[in-house]
Amino acid sequence: MNILLWHVHGSWTTSFVHGKHRYLVPVTPDRGPYGLGRARTYPWPDSAVEVTPDELRDTDVDLVILQRPEEVDLAAEWLGRRPGRDVPAIYVEHNTPKGDVPNTRHPMADRDDLLLTHVTAFNELFWDNGGTRTTVVDHGVVPPDVEWTGELDRLAVVINEPVRRWRVTGTDLLARFAALAPLDVYGMKVDGLAAHLGLPADRLTSHDDVPQHAMHAELAKRRAYLHLCRWTSLGLSLIEAMTMGMPVVALATTEAVEAVPPAAGALSTRVDTLVDAARGLLDDRESARRAGAVARAAARDRYGLDRFLADWDRLLEEEVCASR
Repeated sequence: MNILLWHVHGSWTTSFVHGKHRYLVPVTPDRGPYGLGRARTYPWPDSAVEVTPDELRDTDVDLVILQRPEEVDLAAEWLGRRPGRDVPAIYVEHNTPKGDVPNTRHPMADRDDLLLTHVTAFNELFWDNGGTRTTVVDHGVVPPDVEWTGELDRLAVVINEPVRRWRVTGTDLLARFAALAPLDVYGMKVDGLAAHLGLPADRLTSHDDVPQHAMHAELAKRRAYLHLCRWTSLGLSLIEAMTMGMPVVALATTEAVEAVPPAAGALSTRVDTLVDAARGLLDDRESARRAGAVARAAARDRYGLDRFLADWDRLLEEEVCASR
């Protein structure tokens, strides 16, 4: 099956292109947001191939994966075929709704020409999907090559754009944990974060845009993983950390309440409770090891790559068959 999809979310796409199909990934000379092409910091198989907009018009496409509203018109322009009408289409929603929650209307609401697929049950519940058909395919991750060792009395965080997103990603809460132990913050646009929080450089170290494999190797050395997001979808970096066997200290918000067992570290809406839990993990490495084992078992059971790809294979085949 030839599947057209844009490279939007690196970790999710990495898992998706590990399936059995041929994945057509648009590329443009500037490698901008609508032509990023193959990943450079994630390992992708050869079945994910770059295609230019001009090439797409003469390329057989069995199904289109849409992830942004503007891709509907872009796909029609580049393919010369209308997604959902001339070629089957699935719209994947990665994000929690914004605005007038829980009344936020999804941009694909009340459409009869595509399937709206959410990456978490929380997202499906909170978006107003109208009459559009919906389903949920839980995340799946490519297992990291490293296992947790936790020898460093430091806490790890992965956030993209923590200054711009601030309260959404719980950036304002980091200082509470930096008082316990030094923080290592990984992600995009994390440089200068300590200064924004008014923290000395030895309490928070930024690691900007580190390749995934290198980031995993460093995360595994830290004692615990902090997930302080107030209103984001379920981050794949959280699942990857759990898969490595990292204990987790997480806000009990959005889909985290389904993904993180309390015995995997701590899960609460009370920041004081999370601070106390982090202190306990820092003081007792054996306790951290036991919590990490619970995290690993939960993540591998629910978010394994084989289950993810099997769910997607079934969905893709159903949509293509239904269009015939």
